[in-house]
Amino acid sequence: MIQYILTDIEGTTTSVNFVYEVLFPYFSTHFKDFVARHAELEALKAQIRATQETVQTEQNRAINENEAIEQLLAWTLEDRKHPALKILQGLVWQEGYQAGSLKGHIYTDVPPVLAQWKEAGKALGIYSSGSVQAQKLLFASSDFGDLTPLFSHYFDTAVGNKREVASYQNIQQAIGLPADQILFLSDIEQELDAARSAGFQTLQLVRDKTVPSQKHATAPNFAVCAEIAQSL
Repeated sequence: MIQYILTDIEGTTTSVNFVYEVLFPYFSTHFKDFVARHAELEALKAQIRATQETVQTEQNRAINENEAIEQLLAWTLEDRKHPALKILQGLVWQEGYQAGSLKGHIYTDVPPVLAQWKEAGKALGIYSSGSVQAQKLLFASSDFGDLTPLFSHYFDTAVGNKREVASYQNIQQAIGLPADQILFLSDIEQELDAARSAGFQTLQLVRDKTVPSQKHATAPNFAVCAEIAQSL
């Protein structure tokens, strides 16, 4: 029986378009101003150094702070899952959410099902390539109010890449339940493959232009997910 539901964000609880057409452009537009206003912020300086170290390692060249800033903006366009970029995106988005300039998009079918699962005694968690901070910001400032009390755990790429089996093994250890009692929801087949290899139950959300998997059960929304989860 399923005791824990672990869900992806992009394409699952939240439109991919919100990430690529709202969040990423917001970061690109406001990042340089953020740097100018927070030049002495240690969290900022640490991620600039991490960016410089990555370029040194990968390209064998030293870059200054301005070049590191341009590199981070280029990585945004590439949607690179670099820890420094994800942390800095979270910091910039935090200001946007606090100012009311950003509101976290959540599909309308998601909140009632999350609440239903929570009321039924199921534990809920998030696993996304976005930083834990960014995850919490999105759900705290969602179109449906603060949804963060629904979740027991937030996981990002600190536990590993979302397409690697070991990542889900790390999550299973953190949750402390048998793997077959955990249901993972995602729109990406390769992520579901890795989760299944770790022993998880899997279910693909098929929204918008998502290509249905031939290897995993599929659902068009969370209401159908709830129906399928009852049989697992």
